[in-house]
Amino acid sequence: MSARLRTAAMACCVLGLGVAGYLTYVHFVGISPICELAHGCERVQTSQWSRLAGVPVALLGLLAYAAILAALFVPGEPGLLAAAATAVSGWAVSAYLTYREVFTIDAICSWCVASALLMTALAAITVVRLVRAPVPAPAA
Repeated sequence: MSARLRTAAMACCVLGLGVAGYLTYVHFVGISPICELAHGCERVQTSQWSRLAGVPVALLGLLAYAAILAALFVPGEPGLLAAAATAVSGWAVSAYLTYREVFTIDAICSWCVASALLMTALAAITVVRLVRAPVPAPAA
């Protein structure tokens, strides 16, 4: 079961890297994102909430997905804890940004929704992996 959860987390990370990578590219190149479904991507991408301390949140997402993916390769409790902590933090940021999309910006970015769903899945998967990890026996 743990191997399947790890594989699922890796797949979510790869997809998340694609989404966040695209949004980061769009930001730095200065073009409008392709947004066929919700038509609010440009409005969200150019809002005041699209940056945190001057850093594009898409880049922060890209770094978070990369960090989670890297943590999935760290054996034992440190890797499990790092992946879960980063994913839960990413989920909290995604939840806040989704709140801003709906209630402040009044626009929905389908790319952002996809990233939020991936980060939600990652938070759930990595926390389950952490909780189900065998507890090491105390040293003698």
